[in-house]
Amino acid sequence: MCWLAKLTGLFVKVDAGVASEEQGDVMGVGRKAALAVGSGTLIVALGCLVGSSVPAVAGVIQPVPFVTGHIISAGHMAQPPTTAECEADYDVACYQPSQLESAYNLAPLFARGIEGQGETIVIVDAFGSPSIVSDLDTFDAETGLPNPPSFQVITPEGPITTNPSDCASEYSPTGPDLCSDYYGWTDETSLDVEWSHAMAPEANILLVETPMTETEGIYGFPQIVAAENYVIDHHLGDVITQSFGATEQTFTSPSQIYSLRSAYENAARNGVTVLASSGDEGSTDYYCDPSSGCADPNDADCCYSTQAIDWPSSDPLVTAVGGTQLHLNDQGYRTAPDSVWHDLSSTVGIPGPVYTWGSSGGGHSTVFSRPSFQNGVAGVVGGSRGTPDIAMSAAVNGAVVYYDTTDPSVAGWSIVGGTSEASPLFSGIVALADQVAGHSLGYLNPALYALAQSGQPDGIVPISQGDNTYTFCPPDDYLTSGPYAGLECASQSDLVTVSGFSADGSYNDATGWGTVDAAVFVPALASFAGRGAPPHPPHPPSPPHPWRPWHFGP
Repeated sequence: MCWLAKLTGLFVKVDAGVASEEQGDVMGVGRKAALAVGSGTLIVALGCLVGSSVPAVAGVIQPVPFVTGHIISAGHMAQPPTTAECEADYDVACYQPSQLESAYNLAPLFARGIEGQGETIVIVDAFGSPSIVSDLDTFDAETGLPNPPSFQVITPEGPITTNPSDCASEYSPTGPDLCSDYYGWTDETSLDVEWSHAMAPEANILLVETPMTETEGIYGFPQIVAAENYVIDHHLGDVITQSFGATEQTFTSPSQIYSLRSAYENAARNGVTVLASSGDEGSTDYYCDPSSGCADPNDADCCYSTQAIDWPSSDPLVTAVGGTQLHLNDQGYRTAPDSVWHDLSSTVGIPGPVYTWGSSGGGHSTVFSRPSFQNGVAGVVGGSRGTPDIAMSAAVNGAVVYYDTTDPSVAGWSIVGGTSEASPLFSGIVALADQVAGHSLGYLNPALYALAQSGQPDGIVPISQGDNTYTFCPPDDYLTSGPYAGLECASQSDLVTVSGFSADGSYNDATGWGTVDAAVFVPALASFAGRGAPPHPPHPPSPPHPWRPWHFGP
């Protein structure tokens, strides 16, 4: 079996030589299906089994969900692969928990008993995964992690009716949900649970499953908001991580987004931190005509020809987590400084004109004006809310291992990247800081920005290399025949480039303030956040620009 990988929101899998009605028609679905993910990027061939010469794209494209940050590159592995094995087999690096613990300097905290004891990380995912409890057991056993003190799964918005026996191969407005969508969320769930746990191994985990998928626009968000309000009202957790998002322009108006903010306002009032992945399309994002409702993955394509960012990461009450590329050896020591996550199609083996495979989402909101905590970086963000705020590992060339047995295409160990990885990683860091502070840090952004501008040792490591400029091939310009149909762009002249933002060693719209040295950052953040945030966080007023019809497509 060979694989295609899709970042941000959608990942695409390819079975070499296996065509089925469920997977659809590669000519008819092609690139469009691959782009059917909210914050997603493109799809990519990462190769087949060791020694195989079969092109990884010699198969049929199957779209999967609108979740931010997914990249699946291989499956059916009996053990978690090492960095050397991934480099040899797939030409990309991959990492295990011990390597990221070293990279983020967690050992000094763990040695002092700061491992998240007494804190609860809340993970929100559509559908969840029926095998996640046993999958986490295996992940822990194989990677040397302890089981969390408590791992609970709740469904406050009703039972999950979508399952392997009740899903569809083709979209229908009357349901059931797509099987590919369902399995995509099981992979997302495994990533979120396993890697938040890896950063704070003694924190409790609460998985909140919702019964509707999240796509672009408003679809799926009312259930997410209600579930998060339930968690907050019942004081069930300290930090919420969200590995999903929808392009601001796919909502019908700013007021539609404002109608969905109650959970974040509730969280800020009640001392709960909320995080979100910033997206995987760098300076732009997926487009979908809001009038369509965006429930059908075929209604979404890559990308806007102008700058665009995701909500909820654009919300000032949410801490937006962007993506970096780690450069590590087998022990987790850096071989080069972290850089902006910016993978290319050539990185993952796609021939022809080179375009961006995935990059750290970031830019300026068209819905929210600049919040007061960003006044010190007004020269960067202007009059708008800028994202991201902070960044963690997200690169495909630097993917992390994960374990999922529900998705039959994975059925064991695989590797994944995207900002869907970055947000759960940072949720573990926040849980550690909560433990040090002795209470939940709550609404985090004012303290994070005050810390970064304090001039004191803060553990924030600036990023000085790379940018999130995004180059894409319009959906109709991919080759329609040959082994790379739907992946290889027909001509260099077809490519569209959306200018992005460069990392310059200070705050920027590609990686925010940068990444973290946890041994220093955790106690520093706990100290600053302990000084108190406003009891009633600012409610951003009208949009920074007059509302106007969205511009779709290139």
